[in-house]
Amino acid sequence: MLIVTQATTMNRGALDASSLPKKFFGRVLLLPRGARFGQWLRLIVDIQALRYLVTLLPFALTPFFMRDLALPVMEAPALMLALVAFVELKVLRLSKSARTRAITEDEAARRLDTLTFRARACLRRIAALHDMTEGQLRLVVEQSELARFPPMTLVSVQSEAPAPHLLSLDAKDRAVLQTSLFDADFTEHDLLVVNQRDDTYLRDVAQETRAVSAHSRLAAFLEQREVTA
Repeated sequence: MLIVTQATTMNRGALDASSLPKKFFGRVLLLPRGARFGQWLRLIVDIQALRYLVTLLPFALTPFFMRDLALPVMEAPALMLALVAFVELKVLRLSKSARTRAITEDEAARRLDTLTFRARACLRRIAALHDMTEGQLRLVVEQSELARFPPMTLVSVQSEAPAPHLLSLDAKDRAVLQTSLFDADFTEHDLLVVNQRDDTYLRDVAQETRAVSAHSRLAAFLEQREVTA
């Protein structure tokens, strides 16, 4: 999971939002700050243009090794398109029937309920830490739709007040998301299976900040005072 915010992103211009929810995959290229090597590789795999180039690499190399086939191969755009379609739709993604068989409707609903419950708890905690009392916070969880690789999950907190934007999350906010959203009982892969079944890869959970309880705000205040004492 990558938490997307100003402190974790090198190209902050990618965070600009004109409307919510802000979507990243297929729209902008994120350059995460402090990401692990494996996370960088996983993000690179999601660059569609690079996948196309790798898929078509055999056509580019053919003239160097099989000169007799060079002209027929290079003049076969239909074959190139067919290969790209096969890799993108059959190799890197599951068929509709396979996605449906992977999980029952009841289990999918239970997992989405778990996501909603945990997301709202995270948002209430973040709102309390910053003493927010107006507007609405939205936890946006977006996943890559590619099925043959480990899940790639982007998590951000977004708000429309006073204008559409991504919240600047400090270390405490990010810790709330890291420790409370996914764990061994509800993993990123568990959510991905549901998203693949529904063919929906962006989940948007909202929480009114004014609904945060006084108890939560008091607990956050006391915690902040202990840190600064």
